[in-house]
Amino acid sequence: MKLTPAGSFSLAVFAVGALAAAAPITLHPENPHYFLWRGEPTVLITSGEHYGAVLNREFDFRRYLDTLAKDGLNNTRTFTGAYCEPPGAFNIARNTLAPEPGKLIAPWARSEEPGYRNGGNKFDLNRWDAEYFQRLREFLAHAGQRGVVVELNLFCPFYEEGMWVLSPMNGINNVNGVGNVARTNVYTLDRHGGLLPVQEALTRKLVTELKDFDNLYYEVCNEPYFGGVTMEWQHRIVDVIVETERQLGVRHLISLNIANDKARVQNPHPAVSIFNFHYAYPPDTVAMNYDLNKVIGDNETGFRGTNDLPYRVEGWSFLLAGGGLFNHLDYSFVAGHEDGTFVYPEKQPGGGNAGFRRQMKILGDFLRGFDFIRMRPAPECITAGVPAKHRAYVLAEAGRAYALYLARDTKAKDAPTGPQTASLELAVPDGRYAVEWVHPRTGAVEARAAVTSAGGRVTLTTPAFEEDIALALRRL
Repeated sequence: MKLTPAGSFSLAVFAVGALAAAAPITLHPENPHYFLWRGEPTVLITSGEHYGAVLNREFDFRRYLDTLAKDGLNNTRTFTGAYCEPPGAFNIARNTLAPEPGKLIAPWARSEEPGYRNGGNKFDLNRWDAEYFQRLREFLAHAGQRGVVVELNLFCPFYEEGMWVLSPMNGINNVNGVGNVARTNVYTLDRHGGLLPVQEALTRKLVTELKDFDNLYYEVCNEPYFGGVTMEWQHRIVDVIVETERQLGVRHLISLNIANDKARVQNPHPAVSIFNFHYAYPPDTVAMNYDLNKVIGDNETGFRGTNDLPYRVEGWSFLLAGGGLFNHLDYSFVAGHEDGTFVYPEKQPGGGNAGFRRQMKILGDFLRGFDFIRMRPAPECITAGVPAKHRAYVLAEAGRAYALYLARDTKAKDAPTGPQTASLELAVPDGRYAVEWVHPRTGAVEARAAVTSAGGRVTLTTPAFEEDIALALRRL
């Protein structure tokens, strides 16, 4: 045993105790479209790895989390190990969700019987792997110390047979005689195949092990709209989380992943507080679901090339439309490059790099420059002047502060390129206002001025911009 000075030991115990005693991240009581965490209004913004930080033994999650913190980001998304991918899935180079043979670590212990399809012994779904849960707790602890909130995604559908044949839940990979079902029948309330008790037990175990972490919320299932996942099954897993936490005396937020792009949430479970979407540009889904008074998130991007522009526009647009969470999928994080420096090939379903992460920090700094808890989406403030094939979004604390984002529509054909200006007519109460134009890519303040609104209208001309520009308008 390594001895440490008594004072150092006491300080370490105090720090761990303080983290454990903190209330988990929750919806902000004054504006539940955002979070309250560690006493501060919070919006979650990140550019994170492809969800294998825990289940992939080769991935140095400490270095990764240190990088997120250094880059000014505060969220990550990770899978539990019930699902993983084969190399080459979705054309992802060095995919963190595709561990090398023998490198998968899952919640279940290995048996004495060889035969797991990606190296090593089969799994015993009746026994837990203590090393896995230690790694998971260490991941949460380090994330908490670095100011990073973790979305723990419990399950994922099996898009292809190549994913299903790697899951410990598949009957070919465990010694328990369960999971002999088609990949589209894994997540249902039908007990044929014996997997529902396994999934419920895993949910209870995870919730119990992680009860003391304040930097955590649960997402039931990634992209459940693929692969036969039923809403009844998702609601059952929500119920298991709620009942387990009731007995433990804690409560973490729960998320459902609703759709790619947009959809109206139907008959929401009352215990669900976050509704996440993927590839949500334009961010129409925020307005469609804003009346739910919960956080609306965009927690996966991609399939629009490797350039920064479409994802920067997606992030700014989503959050300025009233979203509370944005997670860009960043393929520059791989095992051996946990600092986000991997140079991936052009054939990649998305992007990500250090420069883009700086752009996301600029977005976060811009929003945190406002009292955003008191702001609401206010598209009606823009009465004229948005150029053709552009989109604009506004958050407003009426009469006091306005955050506006104007960008080329990255899905529009023949959108203009090259420098341009726009004269925006805004409906704001009479008075004097400070104007600040910000470059979303660089963070530079392009121009400052003071203007007077008369008759409830003011016209503001942007500096020259090529792709996008942001406005901070504050009453003097």
